Amino acid sequence: MKIVFDKVGSTAKPFELSSNGVSLEGTLQKSGYHQVTLDAKLGGNLELDCDRCGKTYDYALDSKLRLKLSDLVSEDKDDLDIIEFLDGEIDILYILQSEITSIQSSYHYCENCDNNDDFEMEF
Repeated sequence: MKIVFDKVGSTAKPFELSSNGVSLEGTLQKSGYHQVTLDAKLGGNLELDCDRCGKTYDYALDSKLRLKLSDLVSEDKDDLDIIEFLDGEIDILYILQSEITSIQSSYHYCENCDNNDDFEMEF
């Protein structure tokens, strides 16, 4: 789902998108001449692999997401919540997929391993 950057106004524009069992629902609103604020909720279930035992389990997502989107190269190196869309289109699917990838690339433990203080497990 792509939205032309210039079509987003000062009135919040709602959107809803889902991919791989995860949904992103929220609004886009112009917050500056070359800046749009995405205020959304990330929800659903995601299959993750436990980094200790390798077991696949469902992880429930329910978190807020607030990002700044820009159609220019950002000079602010301290703010990591800025995504640049230099082609003039905001790609909501790209944002959702990169949030899913970010969650999957973190360390996760299943219930059994999270409550277990033993470092090694025998199979």
